[in-house]
Amino acid sequence: MHFFSGKEDKTKKDVIEQIILEKYNQYYRLAYSYVHNEADACDIVQNGAYRAIQRSHTLNKLEFAGTWVYRIMLNECFRYLKQPRLLSYELVQAEQETNVGYQEDTYANVDLQRALDALPNKDKAIVILKYFEDKTLEEIAQILDENVNTIKSRLYRSMKKLRGTLSDEADNSVQA
Repeated sequence: MHFFSGKEDKTKKDVIEQIILEKYNQYYRLAYSYVHNEADACDIVQNGAYRAIQRSHTLNKLEFAGTWVYRIMLNECFRYLKQPRLLSYELVQAEQETNVGYQEDTYANVDLQRALDALPNKDKAIVILKYFEDKTLEEIAQILDENVNTIKSRLYRSMKKLRGTLSDEADNSVQA
């Protein structure tokens, strides 16, 4: 059920479009941190933008528009990750050729990326939003629709797992 007139819906749609334009790079980095592929990250952001604009009439309070769009983008990442992947031999070969000698700019540490990828999606989202997107715990709680204390405890647990994983990898590389 929705209580806004058509004019207010237009305003909400305009606000959502403006947020998407202003924060496109943040959404792209978020998506890329999950899929590690430029084309897929672009698809995720495009699909998320489409969903946000199409559903702008369901936004109840304009002051929460930013976190509302972030939540849509995160859900789009999760939706993408749940889809089965079919890869052709040619696609895999082309991707390997493209990546030969390629140095990752964003999130350069390969060990850190592997450790992040090992976390459950929602825990990974908390770490990315906190340390790569500089979101506050309150903003993260709003984006993920969770209690701030839940976010704190999951962040603490995730950081402990990351430290353990990274120290294990460091120990293994020293022994090798």
